[in-house]
Amino acid sequence: MRYVFDIAAKRAALTPDRLAFREIETGRTLSYAALHERAARCAALLRRHGVAPGDRVAILTLNDAAFFEILIGCARAGAILVPLNWRQPVPELGPVIENSRPRLLLTDAAHDALGHELAAAIGVPHLARAEFEAEIAATPPAAFETQWPTDGIWYLLYTSGTTGEPKAVIQTFGMAFANYVNIAQAIDLVSADSTLNFLPLFHTAGINLYTLPMLIAGGTNHVLGKFDVAKVVDALIGGTSSVFFGVPAVYQALALHPDFERLDFARVRTWACGGAPLPAELIRRFAAKGIRVCNGMGMTETGPTVFLMDALHVEAKIGSVGKPQMLSEIRIVDAAGGDLGPGDAGELLIRGPNVTPGYWNNAAATRAAFTGDGWLKTGDVARRDADGYFFIVDRIKDMFISGGENVYPAEVERALYAHPAVQEVAVVGVADPKWGEVGAAFVMPRPGAALDGETLRAFCRERLAAYKVPKHVAVVADFPRTAAGKVQKHVLRRGFKAQA
Repeated sequence: MRYVFDIAAKRAALTPDRLAFREIETGRTLSYAALHERAARCAALLRRHGVAPGDRVAILTLNDAAFFEILIGCARAGAILVPLNWRQPVPELGPVIENSRPRLLLTDAAHDALGHELAAAIGVPHLARAEFEAEIAATPPAAFETQWPTDGIWYLLYTSGTTGEPKAVIQTFGMAFANYVNIAQAIDLVSADSTLNFLPLFHTAGINLYTLPMLIAGGTNHVLGKFDVAKVVDALIGGTSSVFFGVPAVYQALALHPDFERLDFARVRTWACGGAPLPAELIRRFAAKGIRVCNGMGMTETGPTVFLMDALHVEAKIGSVGKPQMLSEIRIVDAAGGDLGPGDAGELLIRGPNVTPGYWNNAAATRAAFTGDGWLKTGDVARRDADGYFFIVDRIKDMFISGGENVYPAEVERALYAHPAVQEVAVVGVADPKWGEVGAAFVMPRPGAALDGETLRAFCRERLAAYKVPKHVAVVADFPRTAAGKVQKHVLRRGFKAQA
């Protein structure tokens, strides 16, 4: 398939009056017909500001419907959208701007001041939200091409992952539709569904889980500016989300809600989690309420959906991310690139139309990310069981060697999560004069709980081989995180060395 069709134009023709967006905090609503028209006006606005096909348009915004108007407007104008991380100050956004070189910067009202400062620092024209709205109202809709090439670049997502080095992952039109197929068949997404959009829009989950798939299906997106546990709970019990996706930190916040045991989430028919492994104890706590949270796995580089657990086997296969979905092909290989069988752990490779063609302006990183025959190297160690279910063992880079033995931090973390006072934990390998490397565990206690290192090490000794027991334990109030909620272990390692 060489082309896909304009989402908003198709939906406006098929279901013009159906609700595409509702902003929970403002009450603003947008039908598919209105989304179609506003995106056409946005395309004309971009052209009037000198944005040519291939130019980049940067945006700083909390979650709102206008982001998706602009995203579709960019597609129609042939421009490439660059969502910026609103958590970053101007100095941290500088390298992103330098790499993407946008022609125009758009901001919402909450970030107009930051946008003005950033635009002045880099010499890029800035359009504040009030100006944008005034121009949209005065701009006639532009004509546009209704076919989008599957290999055409739609937007760039900058990710530092857990390494701290930002790269722009290219997102194509074809990737968006492949992700729709992968997730829609996994959760049986239909036009009667609705979802809650609150994960940040500079991250793939904020755009693709499940907002873009919901637009393709013709359902409704209810939008929160950003995550707020009280507002999310109100939305879930109020019936605004029949399908729900969150990262582990979100599920942890829900479980810590004082009324969690009494809350009725019956209106949500399917629950999914990604971004990081969901601890077994948390899976069991939700299951006790009849909620089967399906672990999944994907990457910004895979659009993102690759794996998702099925609800039927959530408790029987705790720790599994399920099976590869419809448009993803998987291999597990050894260090020499040979395929491994069930039970054997090796690097996870992915191929399919949901996989990025590479990194923007970074040919070296693109070459390093793929095998010679085109498989994406994930950097994850994985295994599959005899039933075809996949398990992510750990990141290859996170593994360390202690006294000649391989230690996977994820295994140690699972042991620590079983302690009733542990809310969250991250384990890293640090240098040791005797063993080469040893484990350092950073542990966040549950509210009101007390923890100490020796108690936790004794707990681990009952469950792990001696060489896997962390030599160092630090109790922390929180963790440095990526936009996806993943703990930035490289920051923890640096902090540990600074204390040594």
